[in-house]
Amino acid sequence: MRLFVDTAVLDEIREIHQWGIISGVTTNPTLLARAAATNVKDVIVQICDLVQGPVSMEVVSTDAEGMIREAREYASWHKHVVVKIPMTEDGLIATRQLAQEGIKVNMTLIFNANQALFAALAGAYFVSPFIGRIDDISWEGMTLIREIAEIFRNDPNITTQILAASIRHPRHITEAAKAGAHIATCPPAVLRKALQHPLTDRGLERFLADWRKLQETGK
Repeated sequence: MRLFVDTAVLDEIREIHQWGIISGVTTNPTLLARAAATNVKDVIVQICDLVQGPVSMEVVSTDAEGMIREAREYASWHKHVVVKIPMTEDGLIATRQLAQEGIKVNMTLIFNANQALFAALAGAYFVSPFIGRIDDISWEGMTLIREIAEIFRNDPNITTQILAASIRHPRHITEAAKAGAHIATCPPAVLRKALQHPLTDRGLERFLADWRKLQETGK
């Protein structure tokens, strides 16, 4: 399973990109607003140049014509832009048209397996099930990932990738990988938590302390 980072803050992306673990980025209007991105195009292009992988940029139109128009504009910014389209009737119409034009679509706000299947049949490159939000309503987000993965495996014509979104904690990363997600997109804070473990810190402290004793003994 690959990892994307879910943010529009360039400094955060640069920091985590140095770790060598991420291969893409997801953004949305909320994340861009939090990042105070006054020149959205410039920010997206900088992110694309940095990560050299898929970078999702979301439309704000709700009608198919508007989605298609925005998507064409965003796709012209950089070859790595993937356009996020919401799971609606108009979203499916737009996705079908954009897929025919060779524009990659990340169909977002997926909350059941039928929606994921419809998105795949319409030509979506990614589907983004929001597992954390599903957990919030007392259903298992990982059950949805498993259902989608099974459906996609059963149809060799489906090449759509499952992009697990709304990752809330490190365990979500592990479970998404086990359930069959191709990608998990994670907030920087979750990636930092997943990197850490108290036994790692304790072990490092012990090794360094033993090394210092060794150096003192050798003097």
